[in-house]
Amino acid sequence: MAEAHTPALLLQGAVYLGAAVLAVPLSKRLGLGSVLGYLIAGILIGPWGLGLIAETETVLHFSEFGVVMMLFLIGLEIELDKLLELRMPIFGMGGLQVLLTIGLVVALGLFLHLDWRLALVAGMGVAMSSTAIAMQVLAEQGVLAQPSGRSAFAVLLFQDLAVIPLMILLLVIAPGTETASGFHMDWFAITKAIALVVVLIVGGKYLLRPILRYIANTGLREIFIAFALFLIIGVSILMTSVGLSMGLGAFIAGVLLADSEYRQELELDIEPFKGLLLGLFFIAVGMSVNLPLIMQQPWLVLGLGLGFVMLKLVLLFGLARAFGHKSQDALLFALTLSQVGEFAFVIFNAAADARIFTDNTASLLNSVVAISMLTTPLFMLAHGVYLRKRLNRKSSSHDAFEEQRAVIVAGFGRVGQVVTRLLSSVGQPPTVIDFDPNQIDLMRQFGHKAYYGDITRPDVLRAAGIAKAKLLILAIDNAEDALETARYVRKHYPQVTILARARNRSYAFEYMDLEVDFVRETFAGALQLGEKVLTELGYSRFHAYRTAWRFRQHDEKLMWASHPIRNDMQQVVVNSLRMRNDLTRILTEEQQGDDKRERINQGWEQVGRTEADRS
Repeated sequence: MAEAHTPALLLQGAVYLGAAVLAVPLSKRLGLGSVLGYLIAGILIGPWGLGLIAETETVLHFSEFGVVMMLFLIGLEIELDKLLELRMPIFGMGGLQVLLTIGLVVALGLFLHLDWRLALVAGMGVAMSSTAIAMQVLAEQGVLAQPSGRSAFAVLLFQDLAVIPLMILLLVIAPGTETASGFHMDWFAITKAIALVVVLIVGGKYLLRPILRYIANTGLREIFIAFALFLIIGVSILMTSVGLSMGLGAFIAGVLLADSEYRQELELDIEPFKGLLLGLFFIAVGMSVNLPLIMQQPWLVLGLGLGFVMLKLVLLFGLARAFGHKSQDALLFALTLSQVGEFAFVIFNAAADARIFTDNTASLLNSVVAISMLTTPLFMLAHGVYLRKRLNRKSSSHDAFEEQRAVIVAGFGRVGQVVTRLLSSVGQPPTVIDFDPNQIDLMRQFGHKAYYGDITRPDVLRAAGIAKAKLLILAIDNAEDALETARYVRKHYPQVTILARARNRSYAFEYMDLEVDFVRETFAGALQLGEKVLTELGYSRFHAYRTAWRFRQHDEKLMWASHPIRNDMQQVVVNSLRMRNDLTRILTEEQQGDDKRERINQGWEQVGRTEADRS
């Protein structure tokens, strides 16, 4: 009988998945976050740990597609108008951050009598932050939509844009590129890069939608997923072929599809791949930590790693304050971006290839980058402990809740504020939990009691009294965290009634699966606005109200009808068109009116005039 061989790829896959399954839940349970769990898993299984995986660089390059997919999904959430609103933080904060960081590192290098080329390349690498770590941390903190989150995203976006001039600068300063008249500039490479970005924008605007519509009409979900992956990988290959960042291309593609009808479907299809590849990316970074090199020169590697991080912390904090951020927002912004990013690996290896410095110097700098990445989860952990102490006045969140109430409100943003004020006005003040220290401070200024805490943590829920609560209101901005909390509470505390704020139909469907009642966050406001529009167009108040009410009935019916078939885009489209025609017919018939409706109209107008007279 022939001996059976297990393919190496399967073995490696099993090692990655096993390490992640063991390390990440443990790290999350200890409050260290998922990123640190992945990094530790990578160190353990890497060539310098147990030696289970040896091909670190190959895995790192492959897993970078996780970062690319993340930027594509971020692009899907940002329409072009919103992107234009961010131009000041992108070019102001982002530009200053990159230039000042490079300048400070170069000045420090020259002060230490280093070669100017080495100092400049080190500055270029240190100026970069890790998009993967920063965005993951911001998502876990639930602050992506807050000032610190928006500014951090803007600076990361500028860093991606800065890839073009930085890579050209590498070619310019490489030994042997000087000419008699000065430095050599590769104008052909610059022209190719700009031309590709223009082609991508124009092609994306006019070609992508017809292609997506054609594929969606086939009704084959797997082909739709295949095209989504092909789109991201294809754009990434094109961008790298002209020396640009893969993530920048994916982000542009996402923005071009942000207002399309296929956005939701693309998000659902890409999300699972993004999560797995991002985890793999963090594991690969952990594997690249060169433990023998660190052991040989521990003070040099650790000193450089921590020194660069502290330099960036001070610079980023000052920059955020200069741009008007509050101290808390500025601190979170600086902590999030304080590490040296993955693009530094590319810069240092390219510099070694161009003989700007040796391979040993590149290995040393790469280890410094990996060390700096390890600091961010630890800083965020310390930041959380500091905030709990400051805001809850006690060292442990378990003891911080002074009393347990029947209603728990998670999130004190736009939705949570209204719900809390309403409950307080009827003598039912809730227990309010939020992860934003500014919101907690604001709430306390108005005499409300609020507690700092991560609602996704079971110990926080227990301390808040979830076991005895009647209602849990999920009003936090982070839709994924809200969904995760709903799943946990539904499983472990089924007696608690959950009311959730659903961001869109996708999340509404998820809550339907859990049998959790929900409210679509912008739907009621949009209906009220539509009702006022109809009144301005000449509809009577009753007719406008009734039309909006009919529309609401129809939309809710459509959503429930779409729930079982939501993964079949073709059926969803057919069903939507049929029900839209039904609604048009019903509203047209109602516009004809009758005597009874006319009397009701007159009654509504009379009530309106009476209320106006009283006011």
